[in-house]
Amino acid sequence: MAIQSNTKLVAIVDDDDLMRSALQGMLKSVGLPSQAFASAEEFLKSGQQHQTACLIADIRMPGMSGLELQAKLNAEHCRIPTIFITAHGDTKMRMQALRAGAVEFLAKPFDDEALLGSVRAALES
Repeated sequence: MAIQSNTKLVAIVDDDDLMRSALQGMLKSVGLPSQAFASAEEFLKSGQQHQTACLIADIRMPGMSGLELQAKLNAEHCRIPTIFITAHGDTKMRMQALRAGAVEFLAKPFDDEALLGSVRAALES
């Protein structure tokens, strides 16, 4: 599937260097351009939220959490299809994220194909 790189940026927001690197490598291997950020605050300061077609965000991070980032983007009417990844998720957190518009909520470790399928679905929505 050909993806136009100038319109389909995937943003990765995770405080774990190895996770950011692994996700970028996986997305690159299937031809999806991505940009990684170590925190929600770094992502917001970058101004990239307006060019982002899909957001992959960790739930628990120092500073602003992934759920707080989602709420801030929603409040600013910046609706980005969001996929949450977490090692610490529970049913209540999952339901909160999905009710607020997340397209997927994956527990770490997750299946790469499941994540890629969610990213592709988000980019096509």
